[in-house]
Amino acid sequence: MLRSWTSTLARPRLATLNVRRNLIRRPERRVSTEGASQTYRAKREPLFTPFMVLVGTIPIFTFALGTWQVQRLKWKIALIDDLEEKLEREPLPLPPRINLEALPDFQFRKVILKGRWDNAHCILLGPRVRDGTIGYHLIVPFVRTDGSTVLVDRGFVSRELAQTARRIQDQERGEVEILGMLRTAQGRNAFTPDNNPQKGEWYWADVGALAEHAGGEAADVQPAFIEEVFEGHAGEASLRLSHGLPVGRPPTVDVRNSHVSYIVTWYSLSAFTTVMFIRLLLKRRQALARLPR
Repeated sequence: MLRSWTSTLARPRLATLNVRRNLIRRPERRVSTEGASQTYRAKREPLFTPFMVLVGTIPIFTFALGTWQVQRLKWKIALIDDLEEKLEREPLPLPPRINLEALPDFQFRKVILKGRWDNAHCILLGPRVRDGTIGYHLIVPFVRTDGSTVLVDRGFVSRELAQTARRIQDQERGEVEILGMLRTAQGRNAFTPDNNPQKGEWYWADVGALAEHAGGEAADVQPAFIEEVFEGHAGEASLRLSHGLPVGRPPTVDVRNSHVSYIVTWYSLSAFTTVMFIRLLLKRRQALARLPR
């Protein structure tokens, strides 16, 4: 009887202990759950995404390009001023043998030539466009009286009178004196076809190939390119073109200077992308502020 009474009293105690153990364990589970929830909520989204970083670098890059174009503009203006100053100088006679390495230093410098035309090696270079008219440039070797042979661009002739210009050129004999302008070798763009001397097709002024076509070193031909200067007015130029006579280039500097437009483009793009980046940044901050904490 005593044992049964004792066991009966012990059972509620064991049950109470089990309940207490369960109560003690359950808060541990809740704590772990709440800790996981707190860990998840503590994770924050970054303010700058990879796309925003990319957009943010564009204003810096374009601003640097605009600043570089400002420096290029200053350099180009100084170059044009130097060339115009050379153009204003008195014409000089060329030495018997031209130092080809020094030609870039004398670009746009006026020169006086005396000699005769080598009409047998006359070519038409082109097509070219002048004031909306399609035509060619008449290139003729010039045998100097006191020196080597050089290449002279006599000027523009219309396509319709190109062969007439060649026939007129064949009639020019004897010694003449011309006023020209020294130029360096001219490059070509990716769309210009290759020259074909065998067929008489010349699309760009390959000075070396033109000198070889005129006889090369064996004929004392130097790859020096000179443009004949035309100092007449527009009416005289039209009259010459209508009669198949070449019109030389005016004594002006034709160096391209487009750096101002590049400066405006790059700085405008920098300002536009800066505004766009600021708007993206503000929208990103507003979106992050709406997220639950």
